[in-house]
Amino acid sequence: MKIDHTQPLEYGTHQNQLNILGFWIFLGAEIMLFATLFTAYFIMEHRTGNGPTGPEIFEISPVLIETFVLLTSSFTIGLAVHAMRIGRKKAMLAFLGITLLLGLGFLSVEIFEFMHYYHVGATYQTSGFTAALLTTLGTHGAHVTLGLFWGLSIIIQVAKDGINARTANKSFIFSLYWHFLDVVWIFIFSFIYLKGMM
Repeated sequence: MKIDHTQPLEYGTHQNQLNILGFWIFLGAEIMLFATLFTAYFIMEHRTGNGPTGPEIFEISPVLIETFVLLTSSFTIGLAVHAMRIGRKKAMLAFLGITLLLGLGFLSVEIFEFMHYYHVGATYQTSGFTAALLTTLGTHGAHVTLGLFWGLSIIIQVAKDGINARTANKSFIFSLYWHFLDVVWIFIFSFIYLKGMM
């Protein structure tokens, strides 16, 4: 396997470059998935029937915690990639671990939030609004859950094999996925929560 040392390690082989290109194409499909979910939500936003409305169920505190935690994890995954590029394995593993802990914190708050929705009568069966809301939030949460398992597998691989062209490529692709989840959350925060609280 010939490595191009003029490129960052994650782009160092032709296969690595193809892997990254393929993942960008995959993210394009993910954008379409979330665009569909947002469209469904905007159509159903005011179809609350006898169920609660956004201003009645949304609480700012957990949403701000979720946003702070997830955006902080975007910073730490960036630090992990930087540590990887300068060959600092321990720092890379530490920042990956912090990223996953922050992701776990995000999921914990989201589970609490879903329990709150259930207790105030906002379930999948309540109305078009609550069904679209819970589907959109749940899909994002499922992606974060997948990311936790994926990130854990990368930590294990890097701990075992060190930083090489293969593990660097996998780690970089994971960082793209994690940043994508953060961008999706910014849209959820802005156009579902903030708009819904007005």
